[in-house]
Amino acid sequence: MTYALASGLQQAVFQHLSADPGVNAALGGDLFDAMPSGSLPQLYAVLGAEEVADRSDASAAGARHRFTISIFTGSAGFSLAKEAAGAICDALIDADLALPRGHLVGLWFERATAQRLELGGRSIALMFAARVDDS
Repeated sequence: MTYALASGLQQAVFQHLSADPGVNAALGGDLFDAMPSGSLPQLYAVLGAEEVADRSDASAAGARHRFTISIFTGSAGFSLAKEAAGAICDALIDADLALPRGHLVGLWFERATAQRLELGGRSIALMFAARVDDS
């Protein structure tokens, strides 16, 4: 197993989403690699937690990365957050991302969780899985 591809995968996902017209239309460019400081936009998405497991085989060191992208809104309804979540899924599912090291074998949507937040907003957490090989 290797965790050496994690940074490149994160960069590729972020760059791909940042360049996607549908994601930009839904989020207005408010996609972050880390939680922004100061006042938050009404609707934004942030790359989140990651879990990695060994998927090496005889041909190469590899890993399965499960990562979350979360959408947050201060709105009382889910509509805008769901539109943004749909745009992110459309952009990422089966995306052909170029990594600086190794290669992406595949990228899949696993699940989503939508919830009401204590202060009245809404959030949706999207979980994706990516299989990478270091070859």
